[in-house]
Amino acid sequence: MTDVTDGVLHTLFHSDQGGHEQVVLCQDRASGLKAVIAIHSTALGPALGGTRFYPYATEEEAVADALNLARGMSYKNAMAGLDHGGGKAVIIGDPERIKTEELLLAYGRFVASLGGRYVTACDVGTYVADMDVVARECRWTTGRSPENGGAGDSSVLTAYGVFQGMRASAQHLWGDPTLRGRKVGIAGVGKVGHYLVEHLLEDGAQVVITDVRPDAVRRVLDAHPEVVVAADTDALIRTEGLDIYAPCALGGALNDDSVPVLTAKVVCGAANNQLAHPGVEKDIADRGILYAPDYVVNAGGVIQVADELHGFDFARCKAKAAKIFDTTLAIFARAKEDGIPPAAAADRIAEQRMAEARGR
Repeated sequence: MTDVTDGVLHTLFHSDQGGHEQVVLCQDRASGLKAVIAIHSTALGPALGGTRFYPYATEEEAVADALNLARGMSYKNAMAGLDHGGGKAVIIGDPERIKTEELLLAYGRFVASLGGRYVTACDVGTYVADMDVVARECRWTTGRSPENGGAGDSSVLTAYGVFQGMRASAQHLWGDPTLRGRKVGIAGVGKVGHYLVEHLLEDGAQVVITDVRPDAVRRVLDAHPEVVVAADTDALIRTEGLDIYAPCALGGALNDDSVPVLTAKVVCGAANNQLAHPGVEKDIADRGILYAPDYVVNAGGVIQVADELHGFDFARCKAKAAKIFDTTLAIFARAKEDGIPPAAAADRIAEQRMAEARGR
């Protein structure tokens, strides 16, 4: 663990990606739990972010992921207008092999020990049923089932928010906030992507999809046989006449290989951390492609789970998620005014809100 600690300290105190308020390394030998809880900022309120359960190759990789994701949540929550800072937790290990009730309860005790500085929820590898277990030990748990006072699946509003981001992109680029007649390619039609298909078809768009899981593709085609299927993501992003590309699977979708061959005029999707490295946002802008920042348009889910803390109301959440349309337009306007890519404009707006909160 010495190397891991050294890596954490370097990132926290010497890196541009640092600035985190607190990092907690958690271990419960009885259950096999090894976890990292990273709190980036509580300037706007208690840190809010999900719990990722993943078989990281090394503990250092897990810590780095927690730090990166927590920082991203600060920006996402700020742009969503939430009174929450950013945090994230990762549990190290294969959830298919080591996830148990005892492990989740132990994790809940660690979150509870922070006294409300961190509010947890679902992420990759964790589900509503898991949050129900965690909540037995920790009151600061969201993403629970309706039977246990929660809101259930947050994918519904995540997809709705991405759709609003697409509408804003269409308004900015083509002067009309509709996707009717536009060709939209979706990479990943899992929890969020298949709901996004529904919104787009209802709005009159042509939809092309791809997914590494045949069952996910089949579910969409069974409901909507008019949807076109691309062989893979590489084929999708090269599709002739594509208006919008929606990465809805893993991060890093916008990289040195994909950006040069994109045929779409807009990128707007649900995946987190779409920009593979700093500078990609400029490459996208240089190609004349409009990028709707991922952490802005995919904030519908965090809006939903945050509302659980106040007694969940779906209509209230949907109304707030609808404002992603206005937020996205404001980012495009700021980008044009400052002469910078939209991703940089979103960062500036989020940083300004956090700075103002710290100065209160």
